[in-house]
Amino acid sequence: MTRLIVGPFNRVEGDLEIRLEIKDGRVQEAFVTAPLFRDFEHLMEGRFPLDALVIAPRICGICSVAQSAASALALADSARLVMPPNGRAAFNLLQALENAADHLVHFSLFFMPDFARRFYEGRPWHEKAVARFKAQQGEMARRAAAARTRLFAAIGLLAGKWPHTLALQPGGTTKPIDQSERIRLMEIVGEFRRFLESEIFAANLERVAALATQSELAELKRGDFGLFLSIADDLDLWRLGRSPAPLMSCGAFPGLEGEAHLFASGLWRNGAREALDLARISEDVSRAWLQGGQPLHPSRGTSQPEADKPDGYSWSKAPRLDGRPVEVGALARQVLAGQPLVRAMFAEFGSTVATRVAARLIELARLTVQMEIWVGALDPRQPFCVPFAAIDGGQGVGLAEAARGSLGHWLSIERGKISRYQVIAPTTWNFSPRDGQSLPGPVEAALVGTKVEAGEASPLAVQHVVRSFDPCMACTVH
Repeated sequence: MTRLIVGPFNRVEGDLEIRLEIKDGRVQEAFVTAPLFRDFEHLMEGRFPLDALVIAPRICGICSVAQSAASALALADSARLVMPPNGRAAFNLLQALENAADHLVHFSLFFMPDFARRFYEGRPWHEKAVARFKAQQGEMARRAAAARTRLFAAIGLLAGKWPHTLALQPGGTTKPIDQSERIRLMEIVGEFRRFLESEIFAANLERVAALATQSELAELKRGDFGLFLSIADDLDLWRLGRSPAPLMSCGAFPGLEGEAHLFASGLWRNGAREALDLARISEDVSRAWLQGGQPLHPSRGTSQPEADKPDGYSWSKAPRLDGRPVEVGALARQVLAGQPLVRAMFAEFGSTVATRVAARLIELARLTVQMEIWVGALDPRQPFCVPFAAIDGGQGVGLAEAARGSLGHWLSIERGKISRYQVIAPTTWNFSPRDGQSLPGPVEAALVGTKVEAGEASPLAVQHVVRSFDPCMACTVH
């Protein structure tokens, strides 16, 4: 058995280190370390409730809107506040715009550049990968960045600025949209649609969103999605990095008038959907550099450092559902939402590098189509927000689906001040360390069996697996 330490990883938000135990050229065990402690949860304690709306977005500079939304929804839950339809539509649009930007950047600037490396010279797709995705030089380095910038212009219309807006409030959004701004929003979303249809998919978005079978997928061997599919087939990414964990989503994009979420909540286990019970969530700190004994529900959890803990190897907690690890992200959302092709891919291959990335791209198509509907639902004549009245005490939970998966904020208010604030971010679920039962987190399990070539200091196959989860380590330890 030989040991290899991989890290730091480039193109990853925050610090990440992975220890690999290797035998006969394959990973036998993996240990994921989040080496940076940030302590946002303690920053919240003792502050007025609305202060959370200033602090929470700064947990992350990538999913700032998602953090804002989760914090605002936790406050709304504590005050039993219901936002008007316009506020809900604006909330949905803001989160969808940010998620779409994240999906595009992950695929074009974080994931695909690895296939432009010299290691793959001679592969039939390599020259095209270099031309399109070589880091800082490929065509998509400029085009994806420009498309992302336009999406942020739409966020600016809805929220004033990005990141760290204060427009998202417990009662809705504070920036009303007039008719001219609504037209500009539709123009930006339409422009983004055309970019995706010409560059990423070379196909109509409705067709991509409705894909149902592998034969239909095979017909889309054009555009960047087609290039990815060719690479996935050639390198067998359909079987690389399989995570055995069940899939979980807290539900994304609720209906404007109390209808069901666009993407359903639940747990996908043994080929069937189960209802998600938040009471069954716990945080285990057995292998984290944090104080604590038995696993606790986040509404009762703490985050007290213990840097010299003998069994610790990460600042990340180990979130568990029913005492077991779960995987979150676009694959989980689309399987639970019943997207037929994603369900078929998951049934055949499970959660792997290729299914995770394909699900993210299919979700990107679905989100863009839906954003046009939400823009059309905005009514400049109706209110966007209702006021939040300060409360002396209460508890609340705010749930959102960031691009990387399920995000939860749990808060308690006593005597008009925040007494407890706990966050579980998507990468905390996926990149968790082992727990008290020695169960590995989803990424730790997915890395087992990955091939390591002789002499590789930073194995490419390992990087493909890690990047397929799109880690944000800054969020992981908040």
